[in-house]
Amino acid sequence: MKLLIHGRNLELTPALRDYTENKLSRAMGPFNGLVQEADVHLSVARNPRVPQQTAEVTLFASGTVIRAQERSENLYASIDMVANKLARQLKRHKDRRTDHHHGPDLGVAETELPGDLQGDLLHGRTAQLPAPMVRRKYFAMPAMTVEEAMHQLDVIDHDFYLFRDKATNSLQVVYQRNHGGYGVIQARD
Repeated sequence: MKLLIHGRNLELTPALRDYTENKLSRAMGPFNGLVQEADVHLSVARNPRVPQQTAEVTLFASGTVIRAQERSENLYASIDMVANKLARQLKRHKDRRTDHHHGPDLGVAETELPGDLQGDLLHGRTAQLPAPMVRRKYFAMPAMTVEEAMHQLDVIDHDFYLFRDKATNSLQVVYQRNHGGYGVIQARD
């Protein structure tokens, strides 16, 4: 597994790097082979009145993105909490993949991109700085069902998930409703 650790407003000491690697490898241990890459961002708030230290981890696991973020007054505590949260999310992801209602997982072939679409997303593009306060993300968008999109929404820990519908090939948004359940936003023809 490839592990990238970044620090903002702090010095990444060898002890901090080792602690982070140790905690995350223990959290992902039972799920060996499932996670291909982990991107870790550790940060400390600049405002001394707000003792906020954040650990944010994004995992790339067999075609799925799993994200968790925790904040506390202690960076080591934030790392502990985010590792526990990731372990729960990975367990939920693995259980869903092998859920008896959907049958056994036959691999990730149905969510992989065709060979001509695989590769660097930046191919043929030049790097540009975005406008202030704008964050752009690029990701592969294989077609999926609404149920698969709801699963993705659960594991990325966001408010909504944009996906390409397998039946209509149109872009749709699935979101969690305030009073429970899910909603889907579709474009009208």
